[in-house]
Amino acid sequence: MIVYNGTKRVFVEDVRNNVIADKILSLVRERGLAAGQEREFASWQNSMQFMRNIVDDADIADDVQIAIEYNIPQTSKRVDFIIMGADSTGKDSIVIVELKQWTKAEVVDDDMHFSVRTYVASDNRIVCHPSYQAYSYSRFLVNYSEVVQSGGIRLVPCAYLHNYMPAYRSALSADIYKDWFTTAPFFIMNESRQFNAFIKKHVTRKSSRGDLLFLIDHGRIKPTKSLQDALSSMVRGTPVFDLLDEQAVCFDMCIRTILQCLKDRKKRTILIQGGPGTGKSVLAVNLLMHFITCSCNAAYVTKNSAPRQAFLSILSQNKAQNIADIGILFRSPFGLSQAPQNSYDCLIVDEAHRLVKKMYGDWNGENQVKESINASLLTIFMLDEDQAVTTKDIGSVEEISKWCGELGSRIIMRDETRLTSQFRCNGSDAYIQFIDRILQRAEEAVDVDIQELNYDFRVFDSACEMREALRERNGENKARMVAGYCYDWNVKNGRGDVDIELADGFTARWNLANDKIWAINPRSFEEVGCIHTAQGLEFDYVGVLIGKDLTYDAATGQVRTDKNAISRDDKSSGIRTASDADARRLILNTYKTLLTRGQKGCFVYCEDDALREYLKGFVG
Repeated sequence: MIVYNGTKRVFVEDVRNNVIADKILSLVRERGLAAGQEREFASWQNSMQFMRNIVDDADIADDVQIAIEYNIPQTSKRVDFIIMGADSTGKDSIVIVELKQWTKAEVVDDDMHFSVRTYVASDNRIVCHPSYQAYSYSRFLVNYSEVVQSGGIRLVPCAYLHNYMPAYRSALSADIYKDWFTTAPFFIMNESRQFNAFIKKHVTRKSSRGDLLFLIDHGRIKPTKSLQDALSSMVRGTPVFDLLDEQAVCFDMCIRTILQCLKDRKKRTILIQGGPGTGKSVLAVNLLMHFITCSCNAAYVTKNSAPRQAFLSILSQNKAQNIADIGILFRSPFGLSQAPQNSYDCLIVDEAHRLVKKMYGDWNGENQVKESINASLLTIFMLDEDQAVTTKDIGSVEEISKWCGELGSRIIMRDETRLTSQFRCNGSDAYIQFIDRILQRAEEAVDVDIQELNYDFRVFDSACEMREALRERNGENKARMVAGYCYDWNVKNGRGDVDIELADGFTARWNLANDKIWAINPRSFEEVGCIHTAQGLEFDYVGVLIGKDLTYDAATGQVRTDKNAISRDDKSSGIRTASDADARRLILNTYKTLLTRGQKGCFVYCEDDALREYLKGFVG
């Protein structure tokens, strides 16, 4: 979406007359973008003065085009500044500029190749390296714009940190960032001449084709052949993404349906239901690969970042260029409210039970179920209502059906769209029934003898012993500890060095701050994953810490839930203020979700002694 767009002459005059920030603000509001807060307004006033100094050069023609806050199609990302035209030979070029007002930054860690630490928004935060930001924006346009691909337009990413002090330049130019600043160079406070020369190397006159950004913005958005080949090669030969049994049947049905949608242009919605470990996510990634390789404009969507970051890491093999190329395929529902109707051929919404009405900052958002269906010709929801874990979770058969009716999308929900075969917990459907029984989630739970299952379920008297047993099984980095909503976030809130302290001397922190790949990070074993980090993922062995929100009353033989035991640091679940019935449902859903993360085994420690003895009665 084009926001501010005009000639160099107009831009220079707007800055000189001190109206540039007001013009940008008016335009972003006119287009309904979530922008223009006080801090951002001040940055426009400041940074545009510096950009005027760079482009107000006699060697750069007055009629070259300049754009500010360009909203990249189908994303919530906005490019700070673009100058476009042609070089001295007539070659069309678009220079993408990421602007920063930082004064200094530092390397976070040798393993974090995309991130730096800097003072921004009143705090020291871990953020993207500006060169990587500019590079990733250019890769999206290269991979998705037919105009860029077929028109031979050169994209030139770079960054300008006009307040950045020379003494700290070495942090941004550390070797771990070499891939980014080599492709997308950055310029700092004392390098305005070099930056000006860089601009003039690529743009000095107007393109013979006119406004290049207009051509891109109104051109077709679809995956290019290079992106198709890249994704296909990543998925091919990765055993974790092999389809089995009913997954394959469901896959074929989804392929047939997308062909119908593309032929008659009628909206359809497929609702795929299945419990934990039935292969919904594996099916979703396979569908994404197939749709992209067939030139469909598709994306994998989850509200929680953990599943999409884990799949992205596995597919890309943590190669930086691969992540930049396919990262846009894995998106949040945030911002779908801005997507035009049917702008996607297909959206594959995994963990659909976790959709909400509105995420913070998505000011135009109304309902993520509605917005997913509206934005796509075919919408595929992967759903398990028993894994809703907060009062805000709205994804359900009823909600999806309602919006399909409102938006004229035919809903497809039948036997072929229900996954029942268990591919986790050693392939045992009986284990899921066992968990329902011990949690007393149903009045008529199936009686299952865990000892007859080929699954390692253990109850420990000591959390320390449970952790050591998991450590012995973490040789392939596939064992993790998880917990529910009971424990405070002390480290995050500056109240101490540990978050979880238990009676036997066990101490631990919650999952690593800013670690988007906790589930597969080799350094994360000692940390405990929260439900939002673990949901949608699986491990060989999982260790579950059951807090005081789940207890057992030996006198009545009842499993009890206590919403008052939920941590006051919990700002997301809403359990503390929910009705007793809703709180019980969400607490039991949370523990069922956690207890079904392990493929080979599940180890349990309960704070409540009676609950521990009750569980031991099932395992001997």
